[in-house]
Order: sequence, then C-alpha cells, then structure tokens
Amino acid sequence: MNELKSGYVAIVGRPNVGKSTLLNRLVGEKISIVSRKAQTTRHRIAGILTRPDAQFVFVDTPGFQTRHASALNRAMNRGVTQALADVDVVVFVVEAGHFDAQDKTVVRLLPKDRPVILAVNKIDQLKEKTELLPIMARLSSEFPFAAIVPVSAAKGSQTEDLLTELRKHLPHNEILFGEDEITDRSERFLAAEYIREKLFRLLGDELPYASTVEIDKFEVEGTLRRISATIVVDRSAHKGIVIGKGGETLKRIATEARQDMERLFDGKVFLEVFVKVKSGWSDDERLLKSLGYE
Repeated sequence: MNELKSGYVAIVGRPNVGKSTLLNRLVGEKISIVSRKAQTTRHRIAGILTRPDAQFVFVDTPGFQTRHASALNRAMNRGVTQALADVDVVVFVVEAGHFDAQDKTVVRLLPKDRPVILAVNKIDQLKEKTELLPIMARLSSEFPFAAIVPVSAAKGSQTEDLLTELRKHLPHNEILFGEDEITDRSERFLAAEYIREKLFRLLGDELPYASTVEIDKFEVEGTLRRISATIVVDRSAHKGIVIGKGGETLKRIATEARQDMERLFDGKVFLEVFVKVKSGWSDDERLLKSLGYE
C-alpha cells in the first residue's frame, strides 16, 4: 500500500513560459490568472491537488524579472527567491525551443539542496516532434535536474507524468490542507485577481503595467457575494482607457470577472467596479504593502 506523501512544490521560470497555465491544469481549477502578457502573476499563489496517495501544494510564482528595477518588481523577485527557500521540490518551466539569458538567470537561482524537475512546456507548438530529444539533451547540461518531463500545460499532455515524478520527491507526510481546499488564498484575493486578469486580457496592449485592484467590500449572504472593487491606475489617461467609450470597457471587465467568480464561488455575485488614479503606486513601498505586495 502506498504511503501518504505531501509537500510544497514551487513552479518557477522566466515570464510568460506558462507557469500559471500549468498550475491551473494540475489543480483542475483556475486559481492563477493567465494572459499573454508577461508579469501577469504578481503574488505567490498556492494551488492544492489532493490525491488518495499524495497532496501537492503548488506555489505559482511571478516570472523572475531582470529588466526593470521598480519596487513592484523587487517585491515580485523576493517572492520567487522566498518560494525556492521554502519548498520540498521545484519545477523549473521552460518553453520548448526557446532558452535564453532570462532562463539562465533563473537557473542560477535554483537550489542545489533539493530536487528540481525540468518541465519543458509548449511541446504542442513544436513543428516536428523529433526536435524534442535534442532540446532535452541540451537542457540537461544546464543543471543536474532530477528529471526532465516534456508537457503541454495548455493541452494537458503528459501532466500526469510530471505528477508521478513530483510524488517521488515529496516527503512522507499527512496532508497539509483539507481535502476540499484548492488554494491558500481567500475569495477576496481571488476576486481582485480575476478583475486584474480582465484588465490584462482586454487592455494588454494599451494599458501599462501600472494598474492593480483593491477590494473595498466583500460581503457573503448565503450563496450571494456582494463585492465592491477599485481598479488603481497610475495616470488620468489610463483611467479613460479602463472606462472606455460610454463606460463599455469597464462594464465588460466587470461582467467577465463576475462570471468567472460565480463559476469558482458556485454562487451569485453582485459586483461593482470603480477606477481611481494613484500616481506612482508601483514604486511606492508603503503603498505596495497596503495593496498586499510583500
């Protein structure tokens, strides 16, 4: 009979390699928001998968940022290095056919004292499957990986193989969270993230990174949730972009975020969303702490 195992697994990599998509695929729920825009994930978020023989607590981290030195990016990088220090196993995610200086920066952060599994993501985008073996051979020289597993987070290919490899390295342990828990984050936090995701998805090309979301009110009445939120932007011009002509953009952001919340919370949501200008918020350490950035 298999002994129960449980532990923490950090998912790390450069921006935009599919870390959040992989987390959501492994957990089976949309815990971490995703968009094509790099740096969508800003906080450490744990997604929990409980199986009869193991509980995996996946920690999704921001992509390690090397290009900009704002207080926001420093806070995100601290989240990555802290996660690496606190977990039992690390999954280092790279993109099949694309390994650059940013990936090498993350390699230098990988711990030598615990197992690191390389997940070669986006294999569905390779033109020829014969390309995969040389890619894996080349990557194996970068670090002493415990295993190399090719996956497609978007399609779900070979994610079970990844879980099999991860389980080998988890400590023998009782489960760390309740069997029905899927994240360590509150509904309040997830509500803010869902709104932020819509900002990135709908305005990714127009709106700079200087936007975030505050939850002003979160009330639960039976299966109904009443939520009031504020989108915080850096400049007045950004406020106009978020609101859109006749308020149409803001209305769409709120509607799509509400629909996601209702699916995850399994109940009705009444959502109000406002927009406010707080100039320089992304480089203000005190303000970042008030917005939940550690």
